Amino acid sequence: MGAYILRRLLLVIPTLLGIMLLNFALIQFVPGGPIETIIARMEGGGDVFEAISGSSADAEMIEANDTETNYAGARGLSKEFIAELEVQFGFDKPPFERFLKMMWDYVRFDFGESYFRSISVVDLVLEKMPVSITLGLWSTLIAYFISIPLGIKKAIRDGSRFDTWTSGAIIVGYAIPGFLFAILLIVLFAGGSYWRVFPLRGLTSSNFDDLTMIGQLMDYLWHIALPVLASTISSFATLTLLTKNSFLDEIKKQYVITARAKGLGERQVLYGHVFRNAMLIVISGFPALFVSVFFGGSLIIETLFSLDGLGRLGFEAVVARDYPVVFGTLFTFTLIGLVVGILTDITYVFIDPRIDFEGRG
Repeated sequence: MGAYILRRLLLVIPTLLGIMLLNFALIQFVPGGPIETIIARMEGGGDVFEAISGSSADAEMIEANDTETNYAGARGLSKEFIAELEVQFGFDKPPFERFLKMMWDYVRFDFGESYFRSISVVDLVLEKMPVSITLGLWSTLIAYFISIPLGIKKAIRDGSRFDTWTSGAIIVGYAIPGFLFAILLIVLFAGGSYWRVFPLRGLTSSNFDDLTMIGQLMDYLWHIALPVLASTISSFATLTLLTKNSFLDEIKKQYVITARAKGLGERQVLYGHVFRNAMLIVISGFPALFVSVFFGGSLIIETLFSLDGLGRLGFEAVVARDYPVVFGTLFTFTLIGLVVGILTDITYVFIDPRIDFEGRG
């Protein structure tokens, strides 16, 4: 197992390098950039997209006057000022040189500072982290704590009315988009049209610091109830049906028939023998599921409930061409994702020691 983990760790390096190189290359062909954004703001433009596109009349004027710069919207700014901006953002160097410098900084976990927020990328991510931890951790735990018992119950009572009705409810829940369910919750329980039972904004109340420890805990749970429920609803179906199918597959195997023939009780057969094998694929996927929810939080749900998390941070960074935030978070999340893949394999071995990755060709 040690040699396998070492090989996987060594494979992280070229994989991470390839992902960063591909995304960096794609960025070079995307119109606009941080300098365009600054110019658009100084010229009074609405946003970076207007600065990129401009009007047809402006384009004809630029061509006619043989403008000194390639930046749309820079007509009222001097060439020297544009050059200073390029030096400030490092765009006076060739792309390959910029990429090598960026990777050297990232290897030392120096992700630089946001172009537009005057704060380091690390501090910016840490600032948004509580929202993502809340949505990711609670959504994953609730999904597992409900889906596993429900899936086992459905497997035991396969074909019964309970199995049929719960399957229908699960399919309906899976078919409803998370954002649509979030809107329904807001309309019903957050003062949209009916009852104002839960708050609509933030993770805590304005008087959070003045509350007792129990009061703070209750206030926190009160605020996260609706967004966590909205982000969890669609994950029930996959986990529940995966648990049920895993149990059904194991129940039909020979070792279960043998255990029953030896006189073991049904409960002992299910939870003493079947459970460990059936839960292998379900439990081992916990790290990957948590990371996917944690770093891929729903932008729409965060927006609906006024939660400033990593989902909104990533979207805003891409729109504003805030490259340190875009590439810094991409590097960190990709690295964590690759490490989680290794942890998933280790989890497989921990749950079932019979699995031997060293024996794989």
